Amino acid sequence: MDISKFLAEPGKFKSLKGFKTDSTSGVSDKNEANDWMSNYIKDMQELQDKLYADNSHAVLLIFQAMDGAGKDSTIKHVMSGINPQGCQVYNFKQPSAEELDHDFLWRTTRCLPEKGRIGIFNRSYYEEVLIVRVHPELILRQNLPEINDIQKVNNEFWQKRYESINDLEKHLVSNGTTIIKFFLHLSKKEQAERFLKRIEEPEKNWKFAIGDLEERNFWDDYQDAYELMIRETSTNSAPWYIIPADKKWYMRMAVAEVILHRMKQLNLNYPVLNTSQIADLERAKELLYKELD
Repeated sequence: MDISKFLAEPGKFKSLKGFKTDSTSGVSDKNEANDWMSNYIKDMQELQDKLYADNSHAVLLIFQAMDGAGKDSTIKHVMSGINPQGCQVYNFKQPSAEELDHDFLWRTTRCLPEKGRIGIFNRSYYEEVLIVRVHPELILRQNLPEINDIQKVNNEFWQKRYESINDLEKHLVSNGTTIIKFFLHLSKKEQAERFLKRIEEPEKNWKFAIGDLEERNFWDDYQDAYELMIRETSTNSAPWYIIPADKKWYMRMAVAEVILHRMKQLNLNYPVLNTSQIADLERAKELLYKELD
């Protein structure tokens, strides 16, 4: 299981150009990918059960991507075998008035997974250095001190946001949360083809909005924003994984592979009972057998 090919190596990542959007490295076809996927999900089920029982670690999965990359379907397929009692999914869209009245990390921080659970962020606080960076006029809605003009949203401003994110993630990791961050790397051509499917297939019409097409005009700006985000926030404690997204079957398998690898590193085990607890079990067993007799 080699996930290094997806890793945006902290301190060394420079550009997305070094990562292909259509790679299927190490897998011959869709059938093979599905076989691997089934095995990964089975192993993840066991690890999730241990995670829940151990109750000393949490796992946070973060998905970021351009529209049409397949975040929703990837979450659906990869987490298909996970016990919903131990999993929480949050989809962060346009912030509410209440959320805008708090700091930019507030709305996601209150949704962080507790120990024993897997939290999934479909988009996240990273939107604050992505869509907001491409459309900096959105900053003015946040009523920040001394930021009353778009010209004041400069490189120093963004650098402070990256630092806030890194500080948060460092704090979470040091307190038992494993953070696994995915950028689903989609080509502009593949996005166009997926948008056309949404338009041409009636059952998918609801997935398309004209605003999605308007955002394609900012494609290069978004690619620059993603590169900066990954460069500044892929750290040793919370690195980014860049997953080829043009082939959905490969993307889903790759995501499952990374999650499984990282969860295995936690060395999860079921809790070991002490002598007194074992004695309690023996007494309980004896009482139950007597009742049945």
